[in-house]
Amino acid sequence: MQRSNTMAIQVYNTLTRQKEVFRPIKEGQVAFYVCGPTVYNYIHIGNARSAVAFDTIRRYFQYRGYQVNYVSNFTDVDDKIIKAAIAEGSTPEAIADKYIAAFKEDTGQLNIQAATVHPRVMENIEEIIAFVQTLIEKGYAYESEGDVYFKTESFKDYGHLSDQSLEDLLVGASERLDQAVAERKANPLDFALWKTAKPGEIAWDSPWGPGRPGWHIECSVMATKYLGDTIDIHGGGQDLTFPHHENEIAQSEACTGHTFAHYWLHNGFVTIGKQDEKMSKSLGNFVLLRDLLAAYDPMVIRYMLATTHYRRPLRYDEAVITEAQANVNKLREAIRRLKHRQEQASADLEGHETWLAEINGIQEQFVTAMDDDFNASNGITALFDLVKSLNRYLDLELVSQVVLSLYDKVLHDLLAVFGLDLEDKSNSIDQEIEALIEERRQARANKDFARSDAIRDQLKEQGILLDDTPQGTVWKRVNR
Repeated sequence: MQRSNTMAIQVYNTLTRQKEVFRPIKEGQVAFYVCGPTVYNYIHIGNARSAVAFDTIRRYFQYRGYQVNYVSNFTDVDDKIIKAAIAEGSTPEAIADKYIAAFKEDTGQLNIQAATVHPRVMENIEEIIAFVQTLIEKGYAYESEGDVYFKTESFKDYGHLSDQSLEDLLVGASERLDQAVAERKANPLDFALWKTAKPGEIAWDSPWGPGRPGWHIECSVMATKYLGDTIDIHGGGQDLTFPHHENEIAQSEACTGHTFAHYWLHNGFVTIGKQDEKMSKSLGNFVLLRDLLAAYDPMVIRYMLATTHYRRPLRYDEAVITEAQANVNKLREAIRRLKHRQEQASADLEGHETWLAEINGIQEQFVTAMDDDFNASNGITALFDLVKSLNRYLDLELVSQVVLSLYDKVLHDLLAVFGLDLEDKSNSIDQEIEALIEERRQARANKDFARSDAIRDQLKEQGILLDDTPQGTVWKRVNR
């Protein structure tokens, strides 16, 4: 769908704590950076929630006619990766390669589009060193015993993104800091841009001695390298607001002298258990995405993650999956009925024009919902309104090919925004069902009613109900 002058996407900007009309730097384009995973383990569904949320936002921009340059990094240099390498008797490079491949495999099953660029830290060390050197030369950073730290007091807006004062941040930082690190810092709030290497750790040569990048500097370098000094949107999990994104803003704007990102978007947590705790590896209360994918249809998981508003927390339990499964079944059934009736449709449109207006009205309802900060909850309501309308139309004795084609296109487009690929997954199963129905038809023609009844019972066991109509036998899936 193309953009309209009367329509405008509004986004909730964490930086200003309000909804704002999205105005891109370049007309019709979106420069979009999202913090990717630290690749030391398989991702859990909390990680997947962020990936799906921003994939859905990206897809909606594309639906509205924007060209999206989407960059999402892999952090492949980190304390956790080094620890995992030691535990597995491997190297940081091999650990990163293993879990990047796993990430791509798992997210691929969720129909998450690959980023325009997936940069890795190890591929950008030269640029990181140059970035840090610029900060030192401009007086925003200093070297201390092989480490390099950013001077937070030198950046006047520090704390603005997370809405915290320097005084409050200083108290928290002082409480967390160990004595050895405190002695190397001029200020407890100062954060590492470059870390001196410990014995046996992976390291690169630098003007300050062998070491490796700090966590925060990596995203600043990769975002500006691939998208420019100023980007449209920076996204990530709510937990990254401070310190990660706060530090990104400080070091990026200090280095380039330009606004780093115009809009900051943060997705809510996945919670679990009676206390609705945030799901995380550190708390040990996580569920790996690949374990869920082994147990459930990937599109059910995608539906669960994509159809809750991205800023709201998502409670994970069996009831949520059961509800998602029921809704996916309804959508698949609508698609199956639509495809079946298209084979019998007439080219005549007379008397069916009002249905076209109804479809267009629902499409506008969807756009209104999603333009409001990507309100997926209201967007999916519009999609099911389309399905209800479609089912009413399919119940007519005569249907128009023109109307069915529009239903088909709009349904496909709206499902694509949510990343729901429901047609291909059911084709082989549908063919098996149709083959059994044909066998049953022949059995009835031959008066082999025992075989006919056996096929009906077999399909019923699979959750397939048959209905013999004057137009032939039709079937539908039911929840079991």
